[in-house]
Amino acid sequence: MSVINSPKKNTYRPEMTNEGLKPSHEVIAIDEYGQQQAGMIAGEQALTVYIDDKEIVTLMTLGTHPEMLTLGYLANQRLVPCLESVDSVSVDWEKAEVKVNTFERISDLDEKLKHRTVTTGCGQGTVFGRIGEELEKIRLPKVSIKQSQIYRLLSQINDHNEVYQKAGAVHGCALCRTDEDSSEVNIFVEDVGRHNAADAICGFMWLNAINGNDKWFYTTGRLTSEMVIKVAQMQIPVLLSRSGVTQKGLELAQKIGVILIARAKGDHFLIYNGADQIEFDSVPVKKPHSLKRNTNNKKQTAPSVNMLAAQSS
Repeated sequence: MSVINSPKKNTYRPEMTNEGLKPSHEVIAIDEYGQQQAGMIAGEQALTVYIDDKEIVTLMTLGTHPEMLTLGYLANQRLVPCLESVDSVSVDWEKAEVKVNTFERISDLDEKLKHRTVTTGCGQGTVFGRIGEELEKIRLPKVSIKQSQIYRLLSQINDHNEVYQKAGAVHGCALCRTDEDSSEVNIFVEDVGRHNAADAICGFMWLNAINGNDKWFYTTGRLTSEMVIKVAQMQIPVLLSRSGVTQKGLELAQKIGVILIARAKGDHFLIYNGADQIEFDSVPVKKPHSLKRNTNNKKQTAPSVNMLAAQSS
């Protein structure tokens, strides 16, 4: 994890261990020619979360920052009322567990754990039913961004995929700030699941009292409903990915007001929501290709900016 320009921290911080694991391991493999090749593979560990000795969930994680992952998970799932209610977060890799102790035992844990849906994707995330009720209240600020900001941020993101470049098999997420003149990556986290990386960033924001209204969120993973929910709860209005979008993710983004940009790599990107909030100030010289013919052999043209804006409204 890389942290740039760490902001002012909260006055209160729970007692925490510092048990991060190294993210990758060297191995010998055999290539297609039958030759030995030294390489790196990503680590993966099971980590069971306990709150006041009650088992909550087992996460599959890279293990590089388990304390922040745990805090972010608790925050995103609304399992504790506030940071000040957490007394300690203690990781024990020999037992593959992290114990969270609160000052006053959380009284409604059983009720919260009844309402949960296991989600698919990179590993399994858990979304509790009551979050759906909270999403009805979340509406993000309507911001305006520029195409040049997207390109500038993408060029900086390329410098941060350290574990992926060495070993592959991980996803990365970043909390970013960008304006007309400059961009910066505040924190970049890699993990075996994109939801784990997002939760770790949420934990970082929680600990450091960071407001998400003027931030962007980048992920290498798919923009699923779970990712949109997490970003919305962090109050971040722009969600950017090099991967694709799911239908539910798009529906939630449209409802909540998240600018949704996918397939973002090089000078290419697709806006799925919020095209009317983007100024196209750096249009590439090369014109986009027309789409493939459909089953009726009728040629389809690529959607215009106005069409995309109409779809997002």
